[in-house]
Amino acid sequence: MRGLLLIMTEITRREWLKIGLTLGMTFVLPAFSYSERKTESKMKLGLVTYNIAKDWDIPTLIEKCKMIGLQGVELRTTHAHGVEPSLGKLERAEVRKRFEDSGIVLWGLGSVCEFHSDDRAVVKQNIETCKDFILLAEDVGAKGVKVRPNSLMEDKGIPVEKTLEQIGHALRECGKIAMDHGVELWLEVHGRGTSHPPYIRNILDYCSHPSVGVCWNSNASDIKNGSVAEYFNLLHNEIKSCHINELWNTNYPWRELFSLLKASGYDRFTLAEIPDSPDSERILRYYRALWMELIR
Repeated sequence: MRGLLLIMTEITRREWLKIGLTLGMTFVLPAFSYSERKTESKMKLGLVTYNIAKDWDIPTLIEKCKMIGLQGVELRTTHAHGVEPSLGKLERAEVRKRFEDSGIVLWGLGSVCEFHSDDRAVVKQNIETCKDFILLAEDVGAKGVKVRPNSLMEDKGIPVEKTLEQIGHALRECGKIAMDHGVELWLEVHGRGTSHPPYIRNILDYCSHPSVGVCWNSNASDIKNGSVAEYFNLLHNEIKSCHINELWNTNYPWRELFSLLKASGYDRFTLAEIPDSPDSERILRYYRALWMELIR
């Protein structure tokens, strides 16, 4: 004991400080590094072909995504890529191979299937079209099919809740087919009145099918008292895909949205859905730079 006391008295305060700092770095830094790794964003940046890529065929789309650093695409129907339910078996196989060989993810197919009409024949036709897109997604290797509500029918005297229920039941029918074919169905937060997130929540509750989720659409109607937190929390368990638009627009709380996505463990695509530009490649490079800052 006496020897230990002698040794301790020979160590200056400065030396004790050095020892303390060394020990602190030894034990604190690994915890800090772990925390950084733990909160690192796993989100990916992709592109919706509506509208900036509407005139790009598949080879052009793949080439530009590689050059710009975009990891995946959602192919919106009717655009120049030509990936539609009318494709034959060999053409579908070729689309699948092109994307698989390229390393660019064919994330989704952006249909315009909608189920709000007061005409049952129209709803039935949209269900059949949705099934066609599900089969197409399976064949070309897409993860999911985007659908949408597009309107309420109050102007025709139909109660809001009845329309929401109708949409939900149609989605359930489509969801059963999607599950059979290993495809997800994404309900876009979209439409006149139907873009209100609590209405989307109601639709999902009426649907109640595990293959059906949400495509967050970054609408002004997401915002309540300057924040998207309340409506995000209403839907976050079902968010399977995410559209983002003008990241320069300070009216939308982008940093809050990205923080919420990150905190929820979202590790899927955020897809740029922005207007066309004659300088599209340059615009998309700037867009990616802004996105990289938001996920930090």
